[in-house]
Amino acid sequence: MLQQVMTAPGEIEFREVPVPEITDKQVLVKIMNIGICGSDIHVYHGKHPFTSYPVTQGHELSAQVVKVGAAVTGLEPGQKVTIQPQVVCGECYPCRHGKYNLCENLKVMGFQTTGTASEYFAVDAAKVTPLPDSMSYEEGAMIEPLAVAVHAIRQAGDVAGKKIAVLGAGPIGILVAQVARARGAEAVMITDISDVRLAKAKECGVTFTENTRNVDFGEAMVRNFGPDKADVIYDCAGNNTTMGQAIQHARKGSTIILVAVFAGMAQVDLAVLNDHELDLNTTMMYRNEDYVDAIQMVQDGLVHLKPLISKKFPFREYKQAYEYIDANRETTMKVIIDVQK
Repeated sequence: MLQQVMTAPGEIEFREVPVPEITDKQVLVKIMNIGICGSDIHVYHGKHPFTSYPVTQGHELSAQVVKVGAAVTGLEPGQKVTIQPQVVCGECYPCRHGKYNLCENLKVMGFQTTGTASEYFAVDAAKVTPLPDSMSYEEGAMIEPLAVAVHAIRQAGDVAGKKIAVLGAGPIGILVAQVARARGAEAVMITDISDVRLAKAKECGVTFTENTRNVDFGEAMVRNFGPDKADVIYDCAGNNTTMGQAIQHARKGSTIILVAVFAGMAQVDLAVLNDHELDLNTTMMYRNEDYVDAIQMVQDGLVHLKPLISKKFPFREYKQAYEYIDANRETTMKVIIDVQK
């Protein structure tokens, strides 16, 4: 079978390797679609802080079950599935207390351990999540980023009746905005410096969109939310500008949640954060309940994934997919790799 390997930043090769054998508790799946996310792009450019080379990528995916181990129940050949890509120890404090997404020894497929970018993949059955027959493989490959958004909203507690601001209208930002709305937020505003991305947010049902290249973030919050501004601000862009905007303009005593991965060391105004008694929180990946809720939201029509898919590339054109993203940063949302083409 064919397997993708990123040997160094910007360098991708394909290797012929044997189809993996499975144990009694594993499942062999045929990988169908893989999504490329912002973290993958950091790896491509050598800027991911926790990834070394060579590495086989692929953590956002949809697949079809080919074979199940003798001890596996609830899964059968032909079934549509996705995979939760966390590899955890099960023994550290977070794991023992149900927060395995924070495992002290966490490895993520495609970053610290082998990812799914191959024609076939063997995986522990416990990491496999069934998808509805009605869900397309493209949508299935986007359940992972949607689970990120579900977990991010869960970090704020009950957002029903609250006003939510989202900085960054990339795929994660638009998904966070959609999940906030689905969870009953009173009003949701998203900002970006790309009118194309903001138009996508509108297409996905986000009420208020603001281009902060042209308007002040603080003024935009007052205009859309009133003088009390936002109850929670999500930074889904992850740079000094957006985090600076959040800290400067947040209502005193409110909450900021960082969703994005910072590519470098952050420089933020901790004096204002302290003086305004802001609650700066973070969110890390997801847990099983986030996957379950993400799938249900798509089934219920509460979250729209298809408008976020920009382009598909055949498996052997993985590098061309990255080149396309680099050349079309402002207009590209989610790029999908079709592994079986």
